[in-house]
Amino acid sequence: MTTTESSARFAAIPALDRLLRTAGMAALCEEFGRAEVVRALKADLGALRAAIGAGGVEPGAVAPNAIASRAAARLASRARPALRRVFNLTGTVLHTNLGRAPLAEEAIQAMAEVARGASSLEFDLERGRRGDRDSHVERLVTELSGAEAACVVNNNAAAVTLVLNTLANRRQVAVSRGELVEIGGAFRMPDIMARAGARLVEIGTTNRTHARDYAAAIGPATAMVMKVHCSNYRIEGFTASVAEAELAAIAHERGLPLFVDLGSGSLLDLARWGLPSEPTVGAALAAGADLVSFSGDKLLGGPQAGLIAGRADLIRRIKKNPLKRALRPGKMTIAALAATLALYRDPDRLAGRLPVLRLLTRPAGELEALGRLVGPALEAALAGAAKVELVASTAEIGSGALPVEPIDSRALRLVPASGRGSDLTRIAARLRGLPVPVIGYARNGALWLDLRTLDDEATFLGQLDGLLPEGTAEP
Repeated sequence: MTTTESSARFAAIPALDRLLRTAGMAALCEEFGRAEVVRALKADLGALRAAIGAGGVEPGAVAPNAIASRAAARLASRARPALRRVFNLTGTVLHTNLGRAPLAEEAIQAMAEVARGASSLEFDLERGRRGDRDSHVERLVTELSGAEAACVVNNNAAAVTLVLNTLANRRQVAVSRGELVEIGGAFRMPDIMARAGARLVEIGTTNRTHARDYAAAIGPATAMVMKVHCSNYRIEGFTASVAEAELAAIAHERGLPLFVDLGSGSLLDLARWGLPSEPTVGAALAAGADLVSFSGDKLLGGPQAGLIAGRADLIRRIKKNPLKRALRPGKMTIAALAATLALYRDPDRLAGRLPVLRLLTRPAGELEALGRLVGPALEAALAGAAKVELVASTAEIGSGALPVEPIDSRALRLVPASGRGSDLTRIAARLRGLPVPVIGYARNGALWLDLRTLDDEATFLGQLDGLLPEGTAEP
């Protein structure tokens, strides 16, 4: 661009007042507010001047309608929430990066109800005085697990931290080397224990730990014995571990509590629904555990939360720890968690009411039918850019639950017609750009969309029009 052309472009830039009188601006001001519209226009004008200075602007870019159109797009983008609903078609039902468990309608309604105004969060309606926010969850946890008492914090890592800080601060905790797990985000059990103030005593070996190892490790400085459920991996072959009942006997003989961190945790045996068994909270307590911690947003199927259940005297001490206040959940979490727990009172209907259990137990025939419905529509929307095949796949529970136990599933396999990886990347990006983004996974030169967690096919199908924008490469 010559100096003359550049000067002409600068001179053609319309004034802000003129832009505000452009057709459609009144509607934008009504929708987003005048201040936000002015901010968007100024941002576009600034970018336009910089681009002209760099010599890369076409004459039409400075037209008022073009500027108004870009500003409208900027406003729409800014108004879109960063945290959005997505279709999780990754084959991982409880995907940590995608929000883990979908909530039951009862939980969603409970959250909405308490969000609208004041609630009895910490008020005892019967006695007319201050109450305990844990009480809304505690009565359900004790009923369903057999625990004497319970409390709730904002996640299971917080639950572990609180237990250790309350009962083992500056004292020793014996843990098998085979249970020093690392959970998502590079959070390691030894690091959590150190932050909680506990002194880790490693016992046994990675693959074999015996009762005598625990007995030998316990001394005057020992505060508790801890067992961590290895939910996100499995050691097989020449192995040995100590069951909760035997470990409880060792701890109790020496006057120490046994703390079991179940991680994902479950209130009911999943084998009831044909799924692999996962240790339950009630079974751990029945075996002699004094405290059990577990998550609310994994197999339990509720919101993000950490629960601690067990002996009443120990729970009382935990509740008195000042750290408890820093880790407590808010009213909406408690409302959703209580509503989720209430569903467990009717186990016969649980699979139809708890989304995570419903998704895990969907029969293969249902997934086949779903694939035959949405597969052709998706292929048509891709306009020849990819071939879509309905294939067998394997899903997993996710979030550390039964990682070596695959679940039979079905998936749509998208193979770019060009065979180019760049086109596969482009297709995945377009799916993520839909009003409700679609998230799959890449494998062997194809994009896989696992159907086990697709439970709103109407919305999925309704947004496929215009999946590929004009100009997208086709074979």
